[in-house]
Amino acid sequence: MNTNSNAYTIGYASIMVIIVAFLLAFISSSLKEKQTENVKLDTKKQILSALNIKDGDVAANWENVNDFILNADGTLSAYDGEFKTNYSDTTELHVFESNVNGEKKYVFPVRGAGLWGPIWGYVALNADKNTVYGTYFGHEGETPGLGAEITKPFFTEQFVDKTVSKDGNIVLSVVKNGKVSDPSCEVDGISGGTITSKGVDEMLKTCLKRLLVKSEMNMIPTKWMISQKSVTANI
Repeated sequence: MNTNSNAYTIGYASIMVIIVAFLLAFISSSLKEKQTENVKLDTKKQILSALNIKDGDVAANWENVNDFILNADGTLSAYDGEFKTNYSDTTELHVFESNVNGEKKYVFPVRGAGLWGPIWGYVALNADKNTVYGTYFGHEGETPGLGAEITKPFFTEQFVDKTVSKDGNIVLSVVKNGKVSDPSCEVDGISGGTITSKGVDEMLKTCLKRLLVKSEMNMIPTKWMISQKSVTANI
């Protein structure tokens, strides 16, 4: 056999491509279930992080979290479908409920767009459903040291105890760094990460608009209410 011929080279290369493709497909198929479980585990960690639960066994901590769907009449129904790891492709409004130190907390996902790609997060509210208990933010490709700083504690911790809505409007805001005028509902954006900061601000206003808490005489009712104008995240 002439190993220097074009036919040999083409044949050898074709066989190697087929073998490698088969091995990659086999490995991918074998690891798919494990990869799916890892993604679910990471999503649960993110939700727990919004609840300021960052240590301990994830499975054990998750036993105290319930996944609900927000109905049009403001009531919550238990979600019994496959656990979701992406909330950008669904019209269902998920609300996670948990008890932390004997107090009820509610967490819901938010999705939006940063400078270079999708950004997302989870916002945890106190029992009044109108003050922030904790947050978690993630991104796909924001600039390290700039927009990517939305994941850091110095940014996420600013949201604690901030007011979400007043008079039917979302007031929770991310403003230009150093331009906070109302500390009750505004947080400093990332210095040098203006576009990403604006993306977080728009994400919160867009997604929280769908989960407005109805306020009457400053009394927060026990039921969730959906805003009459439902807005879908732009991602």
